[in-house]
Amino acid sequence: MIPRPRGPVAAAVALVLGAALTTASCGDGGGSGRSGRLKMGIAVANYSLNFAREMYEGATEASKQAGNVDFKVVGPPNTDGPAEQQLFQNLTVTHPDGIVLENLDPPIFTRPAAQAVDKGIPIVALDTAPTDGSKVNFYVGNDNYELGGLLAEATVRKLGKDAKGTVVVEVPNPGTPVLDSRAKGIKDAFAKLAPGVRVLGPFQTYSDPAQNYGAWQSQVNANPNALAFLGVGDADSYNLGRLKEQKKGTYLTAGFDVDPKTLEYIKKGTNFAGVDPEHYLKGYVATAILIKSVREKDGKLPDGWFKTPGLVMDASNIDDIIKRQQTVQNAYQWYKPQLDKLLANPDANMRPLTEAR
Repeated sequence: MIPRPRGPVAAAVALVLGAALTTASCGDGGGSGRSGRLKMGIAVANYSLNFAREMYEGATEASKQAGNVDFKVVGPPNTDGPAEQQLFQNLTVTHPDGIVLENLDPPIFTRPAAQAVDKGIPIVALDTAPTDGSKVNFYVGNDNYELGGLLAEATVRKLGKDAKGTVVVEVPNPGTPVLDSRAKGIKDAFAKLAPGVRVLGPFQTYSDPAQNYGAWQSQVNANPNALAFLGVGDADSYNLGRLKEQKKGTYLTAGFDVDPKTLEYIKKGTNFAGVDPEHYLKGYVATAILIKSVREKDGKLPDGWFKTPGLVMDASNIDDIIKRQQTVQNAYQWYKPQLDKLLANPDANMRPLTEAR
């Protein structure tokens, strides 16, 4: 297996993780073929951010466990939909036996995905539901509205249901369905559980860490008496922790994902909690089902939404999660019992695609 560092990725400046993963030497040794060695890959929206790295690490491990797969990871170093679109289209030429597609700009992938499906390439949508017209009918992802609700519930437990004041919510990329669903889940849960709390936003924070920090700095300065600041993206979590420590804030901060800096802020108690969408698990499940479908069902994928779980991180489990994140091997061993259960009966986790949120 190609080593996947769990910390910052030195090769993030490259548009493509160009090395293909050859997981076994059997097969004809040249070209692709669904009865021999498979040529598959994953396209991600932002190769340098933790959420995408988690997904492609899970996907890569699934290809390794399946064996006899050349697996390639592609993605831009920053969130750039058109750049990813081109990389995805290149992947359909070089690795046509099946592709997992994660993106943050679904509309611009509608036509390229449909063209790939028309060529007979099985496509699995990962983390962001496919658009109408994409001809992609299988999606693996969280109930993001539910995950937003989990973060709000954890916040209300800290504040108390009778709390009064404001909570500020921000979204890196407004218009991205999974992120908007998280923000809506937060707002609706507060309205139900703590009606005295007024939720401001969601405001835009951007995916780029530097822009994200600046956006949060503006909101903290504009709302010095807020009860909490909650973000739904990767950089939100650690930038909120950084700002809280710098300003010695007494407000609550929390967000999503398992960037090492985020985990450290939870460990120290700077961020009281966080939500792990378990991106590694999603990437693994999507790729494992893709490979099995190609090998056993001539590429016919399930129809619908495979709903994957998420996890609230806090003082009770942060040490275990930090240990899990130290190596790819640790992650695989930690997730394996859950993966075995999910993959043993995929139908139990299927929902109509129209219900994805």
